[in-house]
Amino acid sequence: MWKLALRNVFRHRLRTTMTLMVIVIGTVGLNLSGGFVHDIFRQLAELLIHSQSGHLQIARQGYFERGTRSPEKYLIDDPRPLREAVAGAPGVRAVMGRLYLTGLLNNGRSDLPVIGEGVEPEGERTLGTSLVITAGRALEAGDQYGIMLGQGLAQALKLAPGDWATLVLNTPEGALNSMEFQVVGVFQTFSKDYDARAIRIPLAAAQELSTTTGVNTLVVLLDQTGNTARVAASLREKPELAGAEISTWLELNEFYTQTVEMYDAQFGVLRLIILVMVLLSVANSVNMSIYERVGEFGTMMALGNRSGRVFALILAENLIIGVLGAVIGTSLGIVLAMAISQVGIPMPPPPNSDLPYTARITLTPAVVASAFAIGLLATVGAALLPALRIRRIPVVEALRQSI
Repeated sequence: MWKLALRNVFRHRLRTTMTLMVIVIGTVGLNLSGGFVHDIFRQLAELLIHSQSGHLQIARQGYFERGTRSPEKYLIDDPRPLREAVAGAPGVRAVMGRLYLTGLLNNGRSDLPVIGEGVEPEGERTLGTSLVITAGRALEAGDQYGIMLGQGLAQALKLAPGDWATLVLNTPEGALNSMEFQVVGVFQTFSKDYDARAIRIPLAAAQELSTTTGVNTLVVLLDQTGNTARVAASLREKPELAGAEISTWLELNEFYTQTVEMYDAQFGVLRLIILVMVLLSVANSVNMSIYERVGEFGTMMALGNRSGRVFALILAENLIIGVLGAVIGTSLGIVLAMAISQVGIPMPPPPNSDLPYTARITLTPAVVASAFAIGLLATVGAALLPALRIRRIPVVEALRQSI
């Protein structure tokens, strides 16, 4: 039967070519659209990780829920034992401390409320590969009283590298403390709202200003983003971290999960539309091909072939066409994805951001397998109804079609 089905596929070249074109176009479309959406997810994840959150953050219990309102109540007084335990875990590339700050930044004429962090310059340089420096430079180990400003904040206070500003905040004891800092750089992240009120100063200066020796969080940079869940699970089992709370970058970036849900829903609708288009187009081609061959099928049944064998033959033919179309479409989709990724697709800044980016087509095994399966199943599914109708046609009526 398979030999006969293969001969029939190549005997009806025009119909086969029309059906193959539909399957190939649908499969290529699914591969490219799926790879485009996956690339958006990947780039957004790496941007958030390498500009703000890191892969993991470790803090005292309750900090991630309530700590931003009262960071002084959730200090890790001696972070060294935790740092050593985390740094020795497989897959961990770097560990750095951060101290959360809220206060007022004054330029000598006006002031604005700010949020910020005391950071370790060398560690943040390794982590912050997606942090865009729009003016000046990043913090360095020798910047004892250097400060970096978000782009929106620098514009609002009219501050540039080399200028001085005064940071005022409340100490844990409730007293006011102030310190002068020199602007060394202006940075830009994915979030325009964050840049409008964010500062970064050296951790030692933040601890001096807050009259503490502790940190709020330990930020962990991993070798690979895909290892986040595994490393987090292994760290939770360490006795040194028994009283600590470990949050992954997914848990820290609610915006990312909401974006993924939105694009997943949109891509699901797109996939459904392509599936319906392929199904209808293939069904039309298959219907025309099958009903032109009713007399042929009648002759087969008159010669002793059961209707079930005719039904299986029709499905076998379309299965062969579906496999060919899906293989060609998948191969062509991979080639096009590689070619487009080499050139890149210039994209405007997303909502709440000023940073444009270059999109690419990042194919994953799941995207390729899904496109292949849809192309194949749509072809076989389109043949079911006409094949069932042929199976029910009486032999005499089928033979009459050949007269």
